[in-house]
Amino acid sequence: MDQSFGENAKAWPKTSRNKVRRYPARGSYDQPDVYKILDAALLCHVAYCIDGQPYCTPTAFWRNDDRLFWHGSSASRMLRTLDHSTPACVTVSHFDGIVLARSAFHHSINYRSVMAFGNAELVATDEGKLEAARMFVNRYFPGRWDAIKRPSAQEMKATTFITMRIAEASAKTRTGPPIDDEGDYVLPIWAGVVPVQMVVGTALDCPRQHQQARRGADLSLYRDGRPLGEVLTEASEAVSRAKP
Repeated sequence: MDQSFGENAKAWPKTSRNKVRRYPARGSYDQPDVYKILDAALLCHVAYCIDGQPYCTPTAFWRNDDRLFWHGSSASRMLRTLDHSTPACVTVSHFDGIVLARSAFHHSINYRSVMAFGNAELVATDEGKLEAARMFVNRYFPGRWDAIKRPSAQEMKATTFITMRIAEASAKTRTGPPIDDEGDYVLPIWAGVVPVQMVVGTALDCPRQHQQARRGADLSLYRDGRPLGEVLTEASEAVSRAKP
């Protein structure tokens, strides 16, 4: 991973929780590296321990500076446990390619991943929840909040928003071709990388579309065939530029 962020790049310290132990050269603790991977992702996995039982839940999320947010039904067991600050671990991963080596042992995948730690807590105020809802919509479709119907009081009551300041984090990546034992390079076995991408498809109109409805600028990033990570990164950058 590119480490050339200059002397002003902030980083989280290595701790017993976030230290990359296997292949440590693939790890990074720099905030720009971590944020870049987070901002290119649509889903995360959130892990808690509830009454001694571990749970890991996939969910959509978004980032505002060093805070992560996610939401769900107020009836969710996971979310009901967060009446007070609760330790949590949030992970994100991107699958970029299958690495085929000459030997079985050196087969691998190319990936980008983040593991973040902090204390998850409820967004308690009505104003905070409404702002979280606005950030959620605009995170994926910049400007869409101003074009859609706002949530009702009952809908907001039925929704819980969670926030977690990232206290510790690390990124880990693998890129490039297979790395075989030196003696195996003479073997007549094909080796290389099969790239893998998630791409945007053609937007489909709702069957009950109003005849006067038109696609707005909020969909302009979602062009057929674009890599989803590229779209989400640009959306995140647009939201950052729009901050007062």
